[in-house]
Amino acid sequence: MKSWYAVYTQPRNEDVACTHLQRQGFEVYFPRYQKRRSHARRREMVSAPLFPRYLFVTFDVRDPGWRVIRSTRGAIDLVRNGLYPVAVPAGIVEEIRTREDSDGHV
Repeated sequence: MKSWYAVYTQPRNEDVACTHLQRQGFEVYFPRYQKRRSHARRREMVSAPLFPRYLFVTFDVRDPGWRVIRSTRGAIDLVRNGLYPVAVPAGIVEEIRTREDSDGHV
């Protein structure tokens, strides 16, 4: 049975990890929000991670193929308890997705 798991990424490398995990065939969810950034008297809205250094991936923990996540470019490790990853409580990822706007921002 597939569940969602949190992946801990390298600083500001969530996009890199997301891209490489998708290339490996994983379903990835990387929630973002619109953030106001000010620089040199200029203000602009930019897309920022909702959970910096984290993204979500779904897989079946009984399938040993999930172990490649730890060596994926941009990723450091899964949130784990001992040797096995800890599943995100049921419904959390789905609830975040329901709060997205038409551009995919929470």
